[in-house]
Amino acid sequence: MQDNKKEVKGKIYIVSTPIGNKDDITIRAMNSIKRSDFIICEEIKAGARTLKNLNISKELVALNEHNEIEVTNDIIQRIKNGEKASLISDDGTPLIADPGNYFIRNALRENIEIEVVPGVTSIITALVRSGFATNEFVFAGFVSQKSEEKLKNIKDLANESRTVVLLEAPYRLSAILETFNKIIPNRRAYIGMNLTHPYETHHYGTFEQLYEQFKDYKLKSEFVICFEGTEFRKIHKKSISEKVNYRQITNKKFSDKPRKSQNKFSENKNSRSNFSKRNSEKRNNTKFKK
Repeated sequence: MQDNKKEVKGKIYIVSTPIGNKDDITIRAMNSIKRSDFIICEEIKAGARTLKNLNISKELVALNEHNEIEVTNDIIQRIKNGEKASLISDDGTPLIADPGNYFIRNALRENIEIEVVPGVTSIITALVRSGFATNEFVFAGFVSQKSEEKLKNIKDLANESRTVVLLEAPYRLSAILETFNKIIPNRRAYIGMNLTHPYETHHYGTFEQLYEQFKDYKLKSEFVICFEGTEFRKIHKKSISEKVNYRQITNKKFSDKPRKSQNKFSENKNSRSNFSKRNSEKRNNTKFKK
């Protein structure tokens, strides 16, 4: 007798969640999470916060750099048995400078259905706000924390012709700016802090100027760094020779010449005082956003 039972198929949703502004969740993302049997997250606490913001209750399963290899088989078996799961990041788009690639590769090998539910990402948010070239860019992730490798990473990025976007832990802003200041002090850069939050701030200048601005601050702000590639720098120099105001390109005024110390780098006239005030009032959340 022929079995008329329909085959039960599991599924994985890769779901982007807000990086700061709760209103950035999409209807599709919420529906994908609601129809999932369980949620795969990097940290249980962060995953629970995301679900609470959405007023959704689901089983949470942790998958991170400490346990990804160990839990992958169990999760895939559950999905092969017919369950649906949403993979979320602590904030933003999963898998970008995050755990989960090993899990997804194994799911692909098992021919499990995967649906990507796109949404906000701090990388693109910062890039389009920077004013630098967006037709081509490089996402460099995190630079190495080992001194020699870190110098090599930054020297390689300094020769990149395209716009560069990179991430760093909040408490390491001063250190990375110091290294860039040693290698390419006159390169123009942008730092977007606490993006999409009501207290987000935007800071422009050369690496020398930005280092002078932030070297004495101990920050907990999430941030993304963008800096111009060598090709964009050539275009800028050509536009200066043709007496084209750089403000028309970026809506910000930069200096081509190194200066010892300047404080007029952010959009606010009282950058230091406003930044300190906002920094003290912001949420105590040290996770960066993708």
